[in-house]
Amino acid sequence: MMNKKLENMKRLFMPESVAVVGASEKFDKLGFHVMKSLINGGFKGKIIPINPSAKEIMGIKAYPSITSYNGRIDLAIIAVPAKFVFSIFDECHKKDVGGIVLITAGFKEIEDPEGAKNQEILKQKADSYEIPVIGPNTFGMINFWHDLNASFTPEFSLTKKGDIALVSQSGGMAHLLSFLSQRCDVGYSKIVGIGNRLNVDFYEMLLFLKDDPQTKVIALYIEGIDNPMPMINVIKEVHKSKPIVAYKTGSSKSGDLASKSHTGSMAGRYEIYIGALRQAGAIVVNSAEELIDTAKALSQGSIPNGNKIAVLSGQAGPGMAASDMAERMGLELPPFTEKTQKRINELLPPMAIRTNPVDMGPAWYDASATKEIINAAINDENINAVVLLIMYASANIKAVEGIRDLLLEWKQKKPVITCISAPSGIWDEEIRFLEEKKALTNYPSPERAAQALGNLWEYRKILLRG
Repeated sequence: MMNKKLENMKRLFMPESVAVVGASEKFDKLGFHVMKSLINGGFKGKIIPINPSAKEIMGIKAYPSITSYNGRIDLAIIAVPAKFVFSIFDECHKKDVGGIVLITAGFKEIEDPEGAKNQEILKQKADSYEIPVIGPNTFGMINFWHDLNASFTPEFSLTKKGDIALVSQSGGMAHLLSFLSQRCDVGYSKIVGIGNRLNVDFYEMLLFLKDDPQTKVIALYIEGIDNPMPMINVIKEVHKSKPIVAYKTGSSKSGDLASKSHTGSMAGRYEIYIGALRQAGAIVVNSAEELIDTAKALSQGSIPNGNKIAVLSGQAGPGMAASDMAERMGLELPPFTEKTQKRINELLPPMAIRTNPVDMGPAWYDASATKEIINAAINDENINAVVLLIMYASANIKAVEGIRDLLLEWKQKKPVITCISAPSGIWDEEIRFLEEKKALTNYPSPERAAQALGNLWEYRKILLRG
């Protein structure tokens, strides 16, 4: 990226002033929801509503145009019909606006060839002005560390602040991933809907996020790109310092056509994409949940040194489910060392399954025995990571409290991936506390826990490959 454009990327994501072109007090206008997002999201900078027929909007003084405002404008969010956008771009250039979020649709994604032609004209303008543009045909973007919700959905601001950056080609998927993440307490640094990718594509976002101090893990939702090679080449560079998780859709014929009508790009040969992404160093996943789960594991956990794991379960069934998934993900459940096995045999009666995977059921009533079993397993030299499964069953209500100090002290020197599950309100606070301290990474099911651990091992293999 050119230096000016890169500098402007910083102004785009960390503005001190934001103009909303098309700001409105009418609920049926996108400009209403953008204003609400900025205000409710707690943006601390200056908000400048632009509307030629309003004196003020939501209690904030409005201006008839970008150029009629005297101060500096870092970011312009444009939510007006497509025919007005060309002159607004020119005004942004005159005003030295740093970046644009172009929510407006009606460009390359429509059937009319005029849409693609108009998008190309806009791209040439933006490039000559060196203004980075998110969109068109986007919901916007959110920088959680800047209290900036530059989108038309105020509820994005309910998502927890964290260190995962999500770059999505689909607004619907970005909404879904955000709302799923709210339920499982996953935090984001940024969520960006690149839409039709006028002059900010995956390539530019990856380069920007590479040096973003708030981002530790990058998650990508990809449909199709006209020229994927710049993205593939930058993944080769970035993945060494920040893990990249990619979910690519469009493997079906109908999915490929849907991609064309959605964001103006054919999805392309699915197998070629997947092969190129893997070869470049991305962890490729197959569902929205797996994208979140893997990003969460990379954000909160440590990376295992090998693929040998212990599965410790309070009940036999979940242990079997986790073991099956673990083997599918290329993980192994080796025998414990003699010393570890001897200790577990002392803590559990012969009727229990005491080899790997371990059924800790008989230790239900004894939190100290559960703690000792976990301690023996995590310290075993044959074991690179632990999957710990505890389902609430009344008698084991003190189970999480009993292992709390051990996990806090251990600090995931080897990954501890868990499915600790109970009715709402029983263990929620304890799990949240342990996750915030990065003492464990918790999932809603044994399969998802084991799959996330498998992808941590996948990242270790990528790093070893170089």
